[in-house]
Amino acid sequence: MSGTAARFDYEAYLAQFLTGDDDGLVERFFAEDCAMITGSGEFVGHAGMRAFLARAHDGVRECPRVQHYVQDERNVLAEIDMDFHATKHRPDFPFGEMFPGDSLTVKFLARYELDEAQKVRRLITMAWPPGRAVTTLPPLGAHPSQIAAYHAYAAAFSAGDPARYTRFYCDDVVFELPSVGRFAGAQAIADFYTAMFERVVETLTVHELTASEEAIVVDCTSRFTALADAPDFVVGALAEGEHVYVRVQVTYRLREGYIAHITVARAGEPVFSDGR
Repeated sequence: MSGTAARFDYEAYLAQFLTGDDDGLVERFFAEDCAMITGSGEFVGHAGMRAFLARAHDGVRECPRVQHYVQDERNVLAEIDMDFHATKHRPDFPFGEMFPGDSLTVKFLARYELDEAQKVRRLITMAWPPGRAVTTLPPLGAHPSQIAAYHAYAAAFSAGDPARYTRFYCDDVVFELPSVGRFAGAQAIADFYTAMFERVVETLTVHELTASEEAIVVDCTSRFTALADAPDFVVGALAEGEHVYVRVQVTYRLREGYIAHITVARAGEPVFSDGR
């Protein structure tokens, strides 16, 4: 290997990938004349790579978990269990239709061919069918993939899809909302929000998140939008089309990666669209 370049740092490459900053990944680790060869085609140069990644990651976070890799001066060979977490509907996703809240894992085999400067000149990937011979993580926790899964959960909640957001709950989950009450069980939570969403939909915007194996704490804003007149809405009366923003802190206690307990505390005063 030429002494003019440091050895390719595959661990740093993976860490960059997990940030979701695709432009930074391409600029830092790929040669200008790079090519990526996959089952869906060949993508050439930085522009081709950026276009491929932008399309692949449109509403889907991709999180590699490398199982094994070997490296020499000009190649890296890796077996990767790749987690995909959807925050929007992707009917055309290459590994199958995905909705907000969906996750799947695909095993990849990848060869990274390096140039003299120790940047990726060519990347060749092959994939197995989703779920075949893969390892899995508990749904939620501190790993970047589990944090991405939380955002998928929040998207499913905002989409009013209890069949998907309740997948993240323990059967005996408890939800405590000071302004309304206490709900025990996944079905009780789903019933409460399904009824609410008939008149008022809630959309979550996450500002900051801290995660461990025991808990996730989220600073977020809930936007409540009235689909119909809601004079008795708990935050304040809303007419059809009006909305109100409420800053909240939500604490999710976890048990083996699933949500066991949820508490919500207001972190600011409501802001109504009519300026009241």
